[in-house]
Amino acid sequence: MGNTTFQYQVRDKTGKIVSGTIDAESQAAVAQKLTSMGYATVSISQAGGGMKKELSIPGFGGKVKLKDLAVMSRQFATMINSGLSLLRALNILSEQTPNKKLAEVLAQVRNDVETGNPLSGSLAQHPSVFPPLMVNMVRAGEVGGFLDGVLLQIAENYEAEVKLKGKIKSAMTYPVVVFVMAILAVTGMLLFIVPVFAKMFEGLGAPLPLPTRILVILSEVVKVGFPFMVIGFIAFTVIWRKVKHKEQVANVIDPLKLKMPVFGPLMQKIALSRFTRNFGTMLHAGVPILQSLDIVADTSGNVVVARAVRDVQESVRNGESLTAPLAQHAVFPPMVVQMMSVGEDTGQMDEMLHKISEFYDQEVEATTEALTSLIEPLMIAFLGGIVGAMIIAMYMPIFKVFDLIQE
Repeated sequence: MGNTTFQYQVRDKTGKIVSGTIDAESQAAVAQKLTSMGYATVSISQAGGGMKKELSIPGFGGKVKLKDLAVMSRQFATMINSGLSLLRALNILSEQTPNKKLAEVLAQVRNDVETGNPLSGSLAQHPSVFPPLMVNMVRAGEVGGFLDGVLLQIAENYEAEVKLKGKIKSAMTYPVVVFVMAILAVTGMLLFIVPVFAKMFEGLGAPLPLPTRILVILSEVVKVGFPFMVIGFIAFTVIWRKVKHKEQVANVIDPLKLKMPVFGPLMQKIALSRFTRNFGTMLHAGVPILQSLDIVADTSGNVVVARAVRDVQESVRNGESLTAPLAQHAVFPPMVVQMMSVGEDTGQMDEMLHKISEFYDQEVEATTEALTSLIEPLMIAFLGGIVGAMIIAMYMPIFKVFDLIQE
């Protein structure tokens, strides 16, 4: 039997990704050879076939949400803990998972595992579905022989993240809805109501008050530019979705998020909650610290936190303290730095990180509730003020006519 060329991705002992090709009889032989060389396998695919595999899982077949991964991980852990084989558990999951895209990918993962790939390597071949955090925790569970426990930790981690996203959504829904209503109301009045009054004002013969003139000019501008505004908004939305995760954009936007007058502290608490929860979960699962830091730097959702984590990673790589660099970054409050320092000294960093995460989860909940109660009256006043100002501007010429008649 002739050898086949395989493409591989592995992590070396420092946690860096290394890619290359190798000739072997099977994927299992490649995996065994890479392991014997001291590498942690990320993915193995037949040369020339890897691209086809990725192209078969585009974003058009539905989206896999964190909630789907949380449910799948919990079911997976239960089956492995009950004594079911890995292949049988994957087969059951692929058949009973409601999300069609996840079911399809799980079937492919099962086939990869059957050909000799490790589970973590098989999951890593679908980065659009399985995040690096999940892949590396599964790898740690495979090496340590506690895959069911790791899967439960993944489920709990994603369930907490889903809950956190729900809180953020509840805080943002009301102001966004009111803001959209304000834009629609203003646009509707400028397009349909103001022109009617403008025609009526033409026959008055007297000069219009300044607010009314401004309103009429705005109406003309919106009438002419409305199609361009709609096209511009759609174009901006499409472009923003493509560029918002790019480093150049994040370097500008993310620091501004933390400096926002009302939402800045909330954004900081969310980023800290994500960082501490993900870092604690990975350490508890046995993922090497440098590898954990490399992954959690990108899961906080804010480049300011990511920079701080990269400094920590460099400090640890040089054999220095884990928490010392955090004190140089204002995004990390002294309480967090001190608690992590105690965790580092006592060897209970994972437990300390989870305590910090729980604290910030509660802080996020309290902040969102306070923001909601504060924003509701403010947004009502904002919407009422805009509409009221427009109505007054439209009726000012009529009041002026009444004054002239009385004279």
